[in-house]
Amino acid sequence: MSHETSSKPMYEQIFEALREQIISRKYAPGERIPSEKELGEAYNVSRITSKKALEMLTQHGYIVRQPGRGSFVSEHFGSEGTPTAAAQGAAKPRRSLGQPLIGLVMTDFGDSYGTGLIYGMEEASRQHDGYLVLRRSLGVIASEEEAIRGLLELGVDGLIIFPAQGEYFNAEILKLVIGQYPFVLLDRHLKGVSASSISTDNAAAAKRMIEYLFELGHTRISLLTTPPQDTTAIEERIEGFIQAHAENGIVADRSLWMEQITATLPAAFVPENKEKEKENIKKHLREHPEITALFAMEYNIAQLAYEAARESGLRVPEDVSIVCFDSPDYAGEPLFTHMRQKQEEMGRLAFENVLKLRNGESVPNKMLLDAELIVGSSTGPVRKEQPSI
Repeated sequence: MSHETSSKPMYEQIFEALREQIISRKYAPGERIPSEKELGEAYNVSRITSKKALEMLTQHGYIVRQPGRGSFVSEHFGSEGTPTAAAQGAAKPRRSLGQPLIGLVMTDFGDSYGTGLIYGMEEASRQHDGYLVLRRSLGVIASEEEAIRGLLELGVDGLIIFPAQGEYFNAEILKLVIGQYPFVLLDRHLKGVSASSISTDNAAAAKRMIEYLFELGHTRISLLTTPPQDTTAIEERIEGFIQAHAENGIVADRSLWMEQITATLPAAFVPENKEKEKENIKKHLREHPEITALFAMEYNIAQLAYEAARESGLRVPEDVSIVCFDSPDYAGEPLFTHMRQKQEEMGRLAFENVLKLRNGESVPNKMLLDAELIVGSSTGPVRKEQPSI
């Protein structure tokens, strides 16, 4: 290899080598050429580099890429071994190499949480002349794996993944880690594995919210959450809850907690399940009349708790205060006192960090953003007397 050739970027060297092999008919029209993985192993480069070489061949009309099958030499080559006008027209890419296509896999989204994330990503995609492709998993691991595989076959340049709640990370995510594929996790992080993630500083946010309740005189606080196992965001919020109690010399009574609320999970959020969960909360309030405040892990749980309290004859906030993470400003009464996460910034950073990883740049392994305490109408001073339920 000459000095001139070796000074070129590796993706250009691979492009030129494959182009010569196609022109010399080592690979005939219609024949499959090596995959990204095979090229990576042959040239000892990353899949990002080999992918860029294949994208250049596609752009110049030498090959046609078929998702799920591979890359094939164009059938429309002229007699001199160069792409005909038909080949160049047929192989014209839907986007230029400078327009990144980023895949997004997330459980679900709504007004209280998720929409802001997407807005931030979409704005970032516009600023970087790129596009965003979304698939929801609804919290189902099999759907999450299928979405990741499908987006990779589509040829996305990177992935942003908001993993399913309450489950171990699926095998497809671990494959991305092993293959050093450019992706960023949102709202979660992989324990003990080097994978870039962006989330709220959940422990600090929960701690601040509980300290606000302490300032109002509340010490008998019930924690309401979906199952926390293997969901780092929830585990960290619980950690902040416990830390606030410990630092203020107040006992965190776990008998007041409800840790198995499942009706608000994406695949279970239907009227029948919500009614059953509401009855469970009513029963819990009857059995623990000492509770003066409820800390809901998310807005939908707070809404169920609010309805359960009202239907139990409790006034909010006179008899019981309610706090949560995130709350739509236009949701009507009450506007819950909540920790507002910086969703748009989180989404923007996720998109930009994927682009940096795609370009071989380093990004922080774990980014934590502050949340803001928003005081609404769902909290007030601790009640003077215990009402009967």
